[in-house]
This record gives sequence, C-alpha cells and structure tokens, in this order.
Amino acid sequence: MLLLLLILTLVTMTTSTTTAETRKFVLAPLPYAYDALEPEISEETLRFHHGKHHAAYVAKLNALIAGTPYETMSLEEIVAKSDGAIFNNAAQVWNHNFYFATLSPNPKTKPERALLDAIVREFGSVENLKKAMNEAAVNLFGSGWVWLVENQDGRLSIMSGKNADTPLRYDMSPLLTIDVWEHAYYIDYRNARADAVKAIWNKIDWQKVEDNYSKGKK
Repeated sequence: MLLLLLILTLVTMTTSTTTAETRKFVLAPLPYAYDALEPEISEETLRFHHGKHHAAYVAKLNALIAGTPYETMSLEEIVAKSDGAIFNNAAQVWNHNFYFATLSPNPKTKPERALLDAIVREFGSVENLKKAMNEAAVNLFGSGWVWLVENQDGRLSIMSGKNADTPLRYDMSPLLTIDVWEHAYYIDYRNARADAVKAIWNKIDWQKVEDNYSKGKK
C-alpha cells in the first residue's frame, strides 16, 4: 500500500511539473552556430546577445507570468495585452526571436519579385531603403529597434521603436529589423553604431524577409 501511494505521488508530481513546464517559454535555439555570422557578428557577441541577454528576457518573463492569466497565453497575446515589465520582457523575447531568425551565414543577398516591387514603389530602390533604415538606426536615441514593416494599407514603411517597442502593438506586419541595443554590437564595434548597422546587411537573409512579406499577404 505504501509503495502504491509513493508511485501515485511521483506520477502526480511528474504530471504537475510537465504541465507547468509546457506553459513556460524557452530560449529558441539559433538556426546557426555561434560563430557562423563572423566577421560581421562575432561568436562572443552572439554568446552574450543570445545566450545571456535573450536568455535573461525569457527567464524573467517566465518568472513574471507565473500564476497570472498570462501564463497560458501565447507570446503574441502577451505582447498585445500586457504592459510594464511583462510587456518589456515578452516583447524583447519576440523581437529577438524575429531578429535572429532573419540572419543567416549564407543569406540571399537581395530581394526579388513582389517584395522588390514594393520596395522600389515606396523607397525608389533597395539601396535607398538601406540608407533610410541605417539613418533611422544611427539616429535612434538610446536603445531600441528599427523595423521594415507592411502597414494595414499594404504599403511599406520604416518604424523606429525605443526599448522593447514592436510593430505587433500597431497591427503592422514586421518584415525585418535592426537591433540597436548596445549589447547587439558593442563587443565588436564599441561606440561605432553606424559601422555595426552597415555590416548587418551582409547577414540579413532576404529569403526570410520575402517569406515574412508573403505571410502578411495570406
């Protein structure tokens, strides 16, 4: 009888732990090795950026939502419905997931087809788009993100957001982003943000950007 009670207790504890763990967010692994984006982004930067900063946002978010209605929501729902510390950490988790996913060690180097047409229509050329995003990133005071987004009217535009701001809050479809928090570039470029912003284009995968654009059309 005692053995049976012990087994039932262990099963209950395991089930409870598994249920709780399934509600928690986990650090999304990078789709490439830590040294795969060199020389533009060093292994050291990625280990700190992804393995430390991003991981800290995930851990903090899990701690903040424990025992709250947010615990059972998707990440996108939390970003849409929260504010304060919960929003900051949830948005930073989402933003970083998106950012890392658009980079590649072997990127498609230029957009084509519908996305290229939309860029040319709005900015005149891909180079003009890059110039405008670079200027927005360099001139953003403090920390934040610069995004290429598709608005509800189907037009493309550039959005600058401070801290954890994200296009999800404004019903915009994000296509690509530049992270201009200092932890994204300071190890490699120190205070030369302009150099870091210019270099990131070598690792932006336009195939991923095109996929994001296509998703917004569905």
